[in-house]
Amino acid sequence: MNKSQMIKAVAEKSELSQKQVAETWNLIESTILENLSKGEKVQLSGFGTFEVRERAERKGRNPKTGEVVSVPACKYLAFVSAKAVKENLN
Repeated sequence: MNKSQMIKAVAEKSELSQKQVAETWNLIESTILENLSKGEKVQLSGFGTFEVRERAERKGRNPKTGEVVSVPACKYLAFVSAKAVKENLN
């Protein structure tokens, strides 16, 4: 399911138009991104937690040449699902 399909499904289940759902979704998305960029966790009760984690610099290998290369440190988005979500999936 992509974003437009999600918006359409929510609009069908609610009394809102697709435009209203899209605007709301964009506000939620931007709020989550703002908080993550500040280094804060975003916890959605019953769904899960989004947080930014850091990977340390490490050594990797170029698969073509076999040469050892340095992979720089970076930040990445991690998601830990809530217990209820895990139980629902299994």
